[in-house]
Amino acid sequence: MAEPNADDITYVRDLTADLSDPPLLGDELIGRLLSREPDPRLAAARALDIIAASEVLVGKKIRTQDLQTDGVAVAAELRSQAAALRAEVATVDDGWDGFDVVPTVTGSRRPEHTNYEVWGL
Repeated sequence: MAEPNADDITYVRDLTADLSDPPLLGDELIGRLLSREPDPRLAAARALDIIAASEVLVGKKIRTQDLQTDGVAVAAELRSQAAALRAEVATVDDGWDGFDVVPTVTGSRRPEHTNYEVWGL
């Protein structure tokens, strides 16, 4: 596969809203995701899954006196966004309808295992 370029890495960051400084996911990790996925949107979906898993592990559901966080809800929303990206990629028309035209046998040639005469008639 081709080496991921900076534009693809930026596109994945835009799709995942990973725009903080420093970012949540490093360029090396996003590059690996891009090298494994055929479409940057699928790499972004995978990145969202990684961020969601991290949110569940780290954020969990915390309630203190005046602070409340819900990492599980955040993770569910991130997974929903990842599913939307995957659905978007799945609905793209690639121009192929699953039908190929192949040449047929013409002239005096016959397909294999066929006889010129039918026995018993």
